[in-house]
Amino acid sequence: MLFKSLIKPKDELTTVREDITLEKALETLEKSGFRCVPILDKTGQIFRGNIYKMHIYRHKSRGGDMQLPVTYLLKNATKFVSLDSAFFKVFFTIKDLPYITVLDEHNFFYGILTHSSLLNMLSQSWNVNVGSYVLTVLSLGERGDLVDMAKIITKYTSIASCITLDVQAQSLVHRVLFTLPSGVDPERLKRIVASLERKSFKVVEIEDLNS
Repeated sequence: MLFKSLIKPKDELTTVREDITLEKALETLEKSGFRCVPILDKTGQIFRGNIYKMHIYRHKSRGGDMQLPVTYLLKNATKFVSLDSAFFKVFFTIKDLPYITVLDEHNFFYGILTHSSLLNMLSQSWNVNVGSYVLTVLSLGERGDLVDMAKIITKYTSIASCITLDVQAQSLVHRVLFTLPSGVDPERLKRIVASLERKSFKVVEIEDLNS
């Protein structure tokens, strides 16, 4: 489920109605400074798609009729998520878009989730602002590896965050990134690394967040 605090709600956005012309849409885009805005129906509740400034300019440069409805160059009509969508769906849907449209429980337009909001959320989950070191640890992906690594580290300190990468079935090794909390000194770090490697967990990178 998406956190509503990450979403820019409809009343804070620049949008255009489906019944305006391409000329009017371009004026709105120029005035707002955005490269893309949502197109809504006449009631302002139903998401129709997005209109991009570059597509209008391309159309205009080719002598296209600027009095055509904005829906003539409509894009991304099926690119949206719901407030209760899983984060995995959000990540895959937003991949090539400046933002992803969010619909409410009635499938009405609620707002947008931008790339920057999503990246900020991820950076916060990494806890780099309150951490001391990030350890990149390799494992063979055996059952119980994550538990074993965590047990080793928590003998010396708590764990601020943990992110697992390379989880595809064909991966021979998995990378696990542990953020250690502030207060972990170099000596304690050495003991943590030594303990991990004694158990055959290779620490391939150490990032000092204090430097």
